[in-house]
Amino acid sequence: MGARAGQDAAGRPGRPARGGELTASSGRTGTALEVEGLCFAVGGARILDQVELSVPAGEFLGVIGPNGAGKTTLFNCVSGLVSPTGGSIRVDGHDLTHAPVHQRARRGVGRTFQTSSVFPALSALENVRLAVQAHSGGSLRLWGSTRGSVRRAAECLDQVRLGRRAEHPAGSLSHGDKRKLELAIVLATEPRLLLLDEPMAGLGVEDVPELVAVIRDLHRGHGITVLMVEHHIEVVLGLADRVAVLHHGRMVGVDTPSAVMEDPLVQSAYLGEAL
Repeated sequence: MGARAGQDAAGRPGRPARGGELTASSGRTGTALEVEGLCFAVGGARILDQVELSVPAGEFLGVIGPNGAGKTTLFNCVSGLVSPTGGSIRVDGHDLTHAPVHQRARRGVGRTFQTSSVFPALSALENVRLAVQAHSGGSLRLWGSTRGSVRRAAECLDQVRLGRRAEHPAGSLSHGDKRKLELAIVLATEPRLLLLDEPMAGLGVEDVPELVAVIRDLHRGHGITVLMVEHHIEVVLGLADRVAVLHHGRMVGVDTPSAVMEDPLVQSAYLGEAL
């Protein structure tokens, strides 16, 4: 690949490779996420090793790499689930390297996970309403909700194409609809930086296009900066402005989707060969 992490082919700071400048809907400029020299080690084993990454506001960045490359650990560090052993993390210019999860959420960091995390006995609407009230600092009582929180929850469900199932118990939803519900829950927290950890995991092939469309709409309609780890490479190629490649905890490079997939190092990694 011709570009180093966080730079374009000419060595300039990285920027969206498709669509030129930031979308008009975002209204944001500058750098949404700046990762410098990020390291994470467990028992002497380096899971992340001097990772460098710069993500402009409003960009959609795909993060790929073989199993064990450090992708989820990178997300864990950015979202605050673990504290890095070296380096720094800045979100919208704020140093959040060792900040707790709730502080990052206040700074607009939202995340989904590989496994479902909804309350199955509650309706889809109630699941989202709890997120709305938690984000606004309101009571977490299940009943007696304000009209405002219910209205906001309904809006979030509509935005992920789940409005018609608002009153359905979350446990009765299909796997694809549960993924949409998880997106609605995160959307209720008004994220500016959204981390999607394998959103297509476990979906049937018939459900993938619908979820891809929902994610694309959220990105374009809200101007959210998105980082997505995903093993369905065709999904990454269809959504991402740029693609970052991790291997053995190191950032191999960041480039346009087409340039990344033409790189022999990436091809060998996805063929299961050693880099």
